[in-house]
Amino acid sequence: MQMQALMPMRPRFAELLSRQWLKPLSFRAFSSSSDYSNQSRGGLPRFFSEVLPSSKGGVVRLQGDEFWHMTKVLRLSTDDRVELFNGKGGLVEGCIQRIDRTGLDFLAVEDPKLILPKTTKWHVFAAFGTLKGGRADWLVEKCTELGAHSVTPLLTERSPSISENRVERFQRVILAATKQCQRLDEMILNPPTKVNGLLPIVAKSKLSFLAAAEAAPVVSVLASSRNETSGLIMVGPEGDFTEREVALIMEAGATAVGLGPLRLRVETATMALLATLTLWSDAQQLSNA
Repeated sequence: MQMQALMPMRPRFAELLSRQWLKPLSFRAFSSSSDYSNQSRGGLPRFFSEVLPSSKGGVVRLQGDEFWHMTKVLRLSTDDRVELFNGKGGLVEGCIQRIDRTGLDFLAVEDPKLILPKTTKWHVFAAFGTLKGGRADWLVEKCTELGAHSVTPLLTERSPSISENRVERFQRVILAATKQCQRLDEMILNPPTKVNGLLPIVAKSKLSFLAAAEAAPVVSVLASSRNETSGLIMVGPEGDFTEREVALIMEAGATAVGLGPLRLRVETATMALLATLTLWSDAQQLSNA
């Protein structure tokens, strides 16, 4: 069943979209760190848990998919060292203390750490709701791996809906990609928004880029741009934005950028722009350090 752009979300769909992927956790007992340098270098197997031990010696129970992955897929056993993360920057090293038929007990061997990313928070708005054949899954997965802070399905005149049953799948894709790339902060999947709902967000943002055919090359635009703590990326649907939509977004304050002479698919354009902006903002921060 398709969700029409002008119809309110069904309660079930709204619940899924508004549901926090991860429950909030107090970090008062956590040591704080901004060192992201070793985050992607591998090391101990890392697993997700909404709840982390509050201090060294604390124990939490793991069940469900993560328990299955640890014991049935990776064949981990008692005393094996692993890490737990909660998607909010929390990370703790420990070991498997006990395993039974329904789950396992994780014992923290150090105090939890709170590791805060220093990169620019890129918010992606892409009209991918009607993509077929796993292309939307791929877009969400790669946005996670490239460090996007959030992804919002954009409803446009040429992409007016998104299937209800895709949301839970997107959440599973995000969690799997988060573990694979070893990022510690969650990528947020926002409810779909229409172009009119996007305009106030663009107006408040100091850094917002709209992928548009025949616009100035993105690299040229970035040469005169200043880095900010957050920014917006907007990519239209198959067939692109309408002229009216482009005009509205530009009037709200977005900067149009070109991605080369070829016509790109939604997911390709999103990855090209996100990767370019991520590398640019990282370089800006290093040069200013």
